Amino acid sequence: MHYTHIINKIKERRETLNVTQEQLADLASVGLRTLKELERGKGNPTIETISKLADVLGLEVQLVVKGSK
Repeated sequence: MHYTHIINKIKERRETLNVTQEQLADLASVGLRTLKELERGKGNPTIETISKLADVLGLEVQLVVKGSK
């Protein structure tokens, strides 16, 4: 699964709110190294990690599961 779009939105929101990577990592209880790697397009975040980051930034994450009929 590609998380690039989601991580870009998280980074954009973080920057808009003038929150540093260090602050976001601390507030979301996510490792700073993990956050930095995600923002560089590295790694494979869990839904839990994405949810923690989004919650701190006031973003809503929706999971849509599509299947065949």
